[in-house]
Amino acid sequence: MPIATPEQYGRMLDAAQAGDYAYPAINVTSLTTINAALKAFADNKSDGIIQVSTGGGQFASGLSVNDAAKGAIVLAEAAHRLAAEYDIFVGLHTDHCQPGKVDGFLRPLIAETARRREAGLPNLFQSHMLDASELPLKENLELSLELLKLCAGNEIILEVEAGVVGGEEDGVDHSDQPAEKLYTTTEDMLEVYETLNGHGRFLFAATFGNVHGSYKPGAVKLRPDILKLGQDAVIAKHGKEAEFDLVFHGGSGTPLEEIRETLAYGVVKMNIDTDTQYAFTRPIVDHIMTNYAGVLKIDGEIGVKKAYDPRSYLKKGEAGVAERLGQACEELRSTGKTIA
Repeated sequence: MPIATPEQYGRMLDAAQAGDYAYPAINVTSLTTINAALKAFADNKSDGIIQVSTGGGQFASGLSVNDAAKGAIVLAEAAHRLAAEYDIFVGLHTDHCQPGKVDGFLRPLIAETARRREAGLPNLFQSHMLDASELPLKENLELSLELLKLCAGNEIILEVEAGVVGGEEDGVDHSDQPAEKLYTTTEDMLEVYETLNGHGRFLFAATFGNVHGSYKPGAVKLRPDILKLGQDAVIAKHGKEAEFDLVFHGGSGTPLEEIRETLAYGVVKMNIDTDTQYAFTRPIVDHIMTNYAGVLKIDGEIGVKKAYDPRSYLKKGEAGVAERLGQACEELRSTGKTIA
């Protein structure tokens, strides 16, 4: 099937919210990782989300071009063509975009979808993320509201963030943030809803101790109850229809019971990046080490062409990502629940 339409993407999110499950959202950087994601979703009969970060877009555009928006467009167009061969729905999304990158990344991508719509073509992306958490909440929400209105005019969902996800990802380092910044307050969640409600559909990355990167169990102090407290406050004041569609960032190493707990509090999307990066790299390293002499032409020998052909190890990387993403479908309870 082709990439989900805006209406289908909305139904995906509604189904996850009603069914207490969430979609794995994998960051991709290449055809290989797109294919891995599509294979995993199809094998597990799960709908899913494929997303591109600014760094992923830069990488995909090549060393000479180094243009995040251009690379994101290339990856999205490839996903549109490849997804048509599968019988599940996929939403396309862009990950963290800080305020300083909005004009060079988000606005050009929204404009590209607007151009496509005028030509009778489907949306390029179904959702985008603005991460203005570095700003005071008032300024964050002013920019969020401006972009939400722009997105809504093109049937695009905007993901916003209040509170900071710790650690480092894609060159943005929040490891120096004080601990209290990692936890979104109930008051902040109310202000987000009351500012953005009625201007378009949005996803909300509320933070509850999340940290980007990989950590041993116990190193990160998650408080999923923060999500419940915020949801309860918003619903008590504004009714059941005010329930947030929440996003879980920085979940590597999270115990399964804590992942499952967040599903009951309204998480419909969980980002998967660090774990799939490792799942991609591990089998490639194993291939290199196992075939060391053949890959590197040791001691002046001619090597083994089949061993250093990039396809020989990239296929293994693709399989590794597909396997890890399949695990995420199980953990998030999206397996077997495609609405296609």
